[in-house]
Amino acid sequence: MIYSKCIKRLIDIILSLLVLIPFCWLYLILAILVRVKLGSPVIFKQPRPGKDGKVFNLYKFRTMTDAKDENGNLLPDEDRLPEFGKKLRATSLDELPEFINILKGDMSFIGPRPLLVKYLPLYNEEQRHRHDVRPGLTGWAQVNGRNLLSWEDRFEKDVYYARNISFLFDLKIFFMTIAVVFKHDDINSATDATMEAFTGTKPKER
Repeated sequence: MIYSKCIKRLIDIILSLLVLIPFCWLYLILAILVRVKLGSPVIFKQPRPGKDGKVFNLYKFRTMTDAKDENGNLLPDEDRLPEFGKKLRATSLDELPEFINILKGDMSFIGPRPLLVKYLPLYNEEQRHRHDVRPGLTGWAQVNGRNLLSWEDRFEKDVYYARNISFLFDLKIFFMTIAVVFKHDDINSATDATMEAFTGTKPKER
């Protein structure tokens, strides 16, 4: 399809430039605030699998401190996520550096969220199809529950998107994303500061 092969990438480039250039002042302000309130490095960088499983470095503003216990071990995520970090996540401002990934071609504006590299061997054959497309800043799973979805539901929506990309579908996700961000809902799961770790697909009960 011409949209998924050419037009979608062109839109990604235009959108990323429209954010990175006019809002460079916002990036600077956030970088200063992150440095003062959370420490350095300001940018959180982590390897993530992209299209066809190719690994790239994902960029985000850091949201957690490096607080450690008396033995020098990092505290649990919940204890290292201060109020300022929670606000960055709730408003999705921590994800602004991902527009650099979009401009580079690592990501698309819309697509399945890039997860951890260690999950790659855990996907079943169906779930691996989420990597048939570029990962996205937002996606079909994110506008239908974000971190509150089960892993099975999330992957089902990711694969559905990968098989049904269209301009109208992307447009729908775009407007739904705006609504989700303004509501500030479904940021964290019930038990963790981030989504619970994926440990593989459980066999279905008979």
